[in-house]
Amino acid sequence: MSHQRLTMRISGKVQGVYYRASAAEKAEELGVTGYAKNLPDGRVEVIAEGPQTALASLQRWCNDGPPAADVDRVDATEGPATGEFTGFETR
Repeated sequence: MSHQRLTMRISGKVQGVYYRASAAEKAEELGVTGYAKNLPDGRVEVIAEGPQTALASLQRWCNDGPPAADVDRVDATEGPATGEFTGFETR
C-alpha cells in the first residue's frame, strides 16, 4: 500500500486545548506516523504519513479537533512520504 505525506496547519482556538495530544492519539489509532506541534503564530502544525485513507480520516478529525478546540481552518498539502518517522509524537 502506498503511503503519502499530509501537512496541515490548523487555525483557530487550537493551542491550550489538548489539540496536539488528541491529534497524536487519533494518529496512533489510525496507524499513521509524524508529529503535531504548536506554531508561534497560534496555529498547530500536523505532519502525518501513512495510507491515503488513514490520512483522510485524520484530516476529517483535524477539522473538528478535541471538544475544547474551535477550528477555523485547516490548510492541507499532500506529497510523497519520506519515511522519516517511526511513530507519532507531540513536539
